[in-house]
Amino acid sequence: MVSKLKQSIRVRIAPSPTGYLHIGTARTALFNWLLARKEGGSFVLRVEDTDLERSDSKYERDIMENLEWLGLVWDEGPLAALENKIGELPFSSQSPKYKGDFGPYRQSERLDVYEKYLKKLLDENLAYYCYCSKEELETERQSMLAQGLPPKYSGKCRAKPKSGENPQLIRFKVSEAKLSFTDLIRGKITFDTSLIGDIAIAKDLKSPLYNFAVVIDDYEMKILHVIRGEDHIANTPKQILLQKALGFPLPQYAHLPLILDSDRSKMSKRYLTTSIKDYRDQGYLPEALVNFMALLGWHPAPEKIATAEEGSKLAEKEIFSIEELVKSFDLRRVQKSGAVFNLEKLNWINAQHIKSLSNEELLARLAAFDERLLAVDKNMALKIVGLIKERMKKLSEFGELAGFFLELPDYPKELLIWKDTPATVIKNNLEQLLELASDPAKILNFAEEKGRGDVLWPLRAALSGKEASPGPLEILEVLGTEESIRRIKVAVNKL
Repeated sequence: MVSKLKQSIRVRIAPSPTGYLHIGTARTALFNWLLARKEGGSFVLRVEDTDLERSDSKYERDIMENLEWLGLVWDEGPLAALENKIGELPFSSQSPKYKGDFGPYRQSERLDVYEKYLKKLLDENLAYYCYCSKEELETERQSMLAQGLPPKYSGKCRAKPKSGENPQLIRFKVSEAKLSFTDLIRGKITFDTSLIGDIAIAKDLKSPLYNFAVVIDDYEMKILHVIRGEDHIANTPKQILLQKALGFPLPQYAHLPLILDSDRSKMSKRYLTTSIKDYRDQGYLPEALVNFMALLGWHPAPEKIATAEEGSKLAEKEIFSIEELVKSFDLRRVQKSGAVFNLEKLNWINAQHIKSLSNEELLARLAAFDERLLAVDKNMALKIVGLIKERMKKLSEFGELAGFFLELPDYPKELLIWKDTPATVIKNNLEQLLELASDPAKILNFAEEKGRGDVLWPLRAALSGKEASPGPLEILEVLGTEESIRRIKVAVNKL
């Protein structure tokens, strides 16, 4: 199977621009992208925007920007979002809006293609116009449910000749049989098509519905491997029936496990952030999100690691670069059961990736996230980054962890008091520290003489204005003598 994949792998991600890029869609895009990169194939972006009422160009832009931010750049697809084509160069003579030879890559621009195949099915009596109203269909559905039957369309318009009435839908004739396909993750899956009924494939010749449009697009774009979420399993027999009716080759399917909340229910906005945009805004690194998403339903082969106690043992690696993921990825190691979203694990993975950055790299990320750093002397900024890097889980924590370096917060004088030490003693110690601020060794000697808590606690509080922060000598080194003295004077005045 591997050699076949290497020869022909063409995969796609086909989001609908009806909302911000969801982490589930991003995870699906990642698995497709990894397989394409592993096998030297092509990764296609197709925008499924036939839902005109809900589709919005701002969502298309968000999807494209955040896929690029994650590093999941497509080989074929739109060059840019709808409103942002200025300055873009064509990658083929076909259209300046796309790169690739199988465009357009927006469904809204492919309506003539769908019409051609709809007419073919109608002409060959494999599809027909349905005149049933929504009300009739709902009545029929409720009647079948009341009888304990699976709801499906009765097919009463199958033999009805085309009339002057306005048809409501175009339906595909579903033959009753057992249909099986082999899922690359789940193995053999069998459906009884008698339970499906004739499926709606279009509202009219210019308005295709999902199951029809996706079949046409996958064929026209030469997609031979469809990797998507398990919520699409029920759509697969419908699509296979259409492929067979149209004489199309069947792609290989792989259905990924759902992403679940901690209670093992389907992931929802009620409990977790679901859009990549929100995780980006919270200060997660793209490489950390990619690392985390890869482990949602997939596990690498265990590696042999050496340990002092046991000599060596097999262990699962958890921190990956994108290059390591490409090298390790194997579709056969995708699990069937749902993947639980663990926010603590995401925070841990993000922290590990933050630690792996050089201070220069982290400063660049933080400067884009917190513009106040742009006004700080670079040497000082690098010292700040070095102090907080080990404690940072997200870039958004910079203000909480290190904002005091940039601006001393207002704090209550009680913060300066160490345990039950009288305020007069604390004030006297701080006044003497004004004379020692330029010499850390003298500060330590003074602390040993007067008591470490009575000296170092109020000094740290005076320099940071916070209950928790790096040590006072570390802060003093970053701030410099002049600013440190200014802050100590503020503390003295408070007391």
